[in-house]
Amino acid sequence: MRCSELIARLEELAPPHYAEEWDNVGLLAGRRDKEIKKIMVAVDATSDVIEQACRARADLLLTHHPLLFRAQKQICSDDFIGKRLLRLIQSDICYYAMHTNFDVMGMADAAADELGLKNPGVLKVTCEDEISCEGIGRYGKLPGVMMLAECAEYVKTAFALQKVAVYGNLDRMVEVMAVLPGSGGDEIADALRVGADVYLTGDVSHHDGIDAMEQGLSVIDAGHFGLEKLFTTYMRDYFFRELPELVLLEAEEKAPFQMV
Repeated sequence: MRCSELIARLEELAPPHYAEEWDNVGLLAGRRDKEIKKIMVAVDATSDVIEQACRARADLLLTHHPLLFRAQKQICSDDFIGKRLLRLIQSDICYYAMHTNFDVMGMADAAADELGLKNPGVLKVTCEDEISCEGIGRYGKLPGVMMLAECAEYVKTAFALQKVAVYGNLDRMVEVMAVLPGSGGDEIADALRVGADVYLTGDVSHHDGIDAMEQGLSVIDAGHFGLEKLFTTYMRDYFFRELPELVLLEAEEKAPFQMV
């Protein structure tokens, strides 16, 4: 399968027009005419992930977060981003990113499914036309009413996490959850608007956390990577189901920090 043909299939799954204006998605490096047989999928295009792709002789690296967010005036080894791009290009590895377009068309529903949310709705509409309303995050009722402490344990089990940060009274009963994988501090107002009792996201600041509690919203911060690692399992299932002729490799990744 040529890279251009694979891109067409990926853009059916998560059309680029669903991406935020500030985002940078799509083919970021490589040849559209390259024959693709082996793909490595990861959340981030770190130096380690790129080296894994090179050692595995992957034809394409597919990540959630783009390596390039803003214009690069130089591509050279003096720059840490340039080094990674040069490594990909020298190894003839195409590089494709699916970020906020995938957040809208894949990540949000996958997170709601993992949590078993009932009748999930869109947390924040970002794209609307005559046919549908799409957006980031989801909200709905948990499988049952539970204490916030129990909810935190439920989240840890659902996403295979060792620890989460919790803002709120652990004995409080919660039923309606809003979830937004990634960095969701700016969407606390949306979680309040839909009547959530608890909001699951990542990268919540100290001030956002205490402000949410003051307004009656408990928050579970599972970390940015903690929820968005869903990307690799989602894409693994997608390729197994839709493109079984391609070899899919999952990069070895872990959260970029350690709790000590």
